[in-house]
Parts: sequence; C-alpha cells; structure tokens
Amino acid sequence: MKWIISLFIVIPVIELYILLLSGKTIGVSNTFLLILASGIIGAYFVKRQGMKAFREVSESIKNHQAPGEAAINGICVFIGSVLVIFPGFISDIIGLLLLFGPSRNLFKPLIYKWIRKKMKKGQVIVMKTL
Repeated sequence: MKWIISLFIVIPVIELYILLLSGKTIGVSNTFLLILASGIIGAYFVKRQGMKAFREVSESIKNHQAPGEAAINGICVFIGSVLVIFPGFISDIIGLLLLFGPSRNLFKPLIYKWIRKKMKKGQVIVMKTL
C-alpha cells in the first residue's frame, strides 16, 4: 500500500518535470500541441482496441469459453486508455504501449503473475461452470 501512495506522488512530479523541461526546450505551444496530439491519437486507438477487446470477450462467452486472454487484453486496453487520458509523456507512452497488441505482450506476464499472486492469497476466486 505504501508503494501506491508514493506512486501517486512520484509519478506526477516526474511528469510535471518532463512537461516543464519540454516547454523550456521546444516551447510551451509545441508541448501543448504534442500533448493534445497524443491525446487525440490515443483516443482513436482506445476506441478501436476497446471495441476489439469487447468483441473478443463477447465471442469467447458466446462460444462457452472462459475469456482469459481476451479479458487480459481488455484489462490492458482499459489501463492504457486511462493512462493516455492523463496529460504527460510517460503516461502516454506506457498507455500507448498497452493499447498496441505486440507491445501489450510485454505487460501480460506481469499481469498473469499479479493474478496468480492474488489467487494464492485467496483474493481472486475462479469459478468453473458446468
């Protein structure tokens, strides 16, 4: 829990520092346009990838299969979309990496590890239907 609190303090400070440095280096208006462009591009990919993830989950459920991989993709798209909405270069980069399929595969082992850890502690329950 302590790391979450420090994350909410450290990440915004780093984002703000990079934004200020960028404003000083390339100009305030260019920095603003870059942040705006990344938000628009991110929103486009959020819609496209979000709909794709939703279709994959729906198709899995329709075929009476557990939507494991599709659900993980959906989680990545959701987290990526939230990060893209935040102003800042670091959050935009991580968000866009989570939105694209090939780069999303870098994060999946971490998510699977986190889920397994929660399952071992009994914090996640997997139900099997007949």
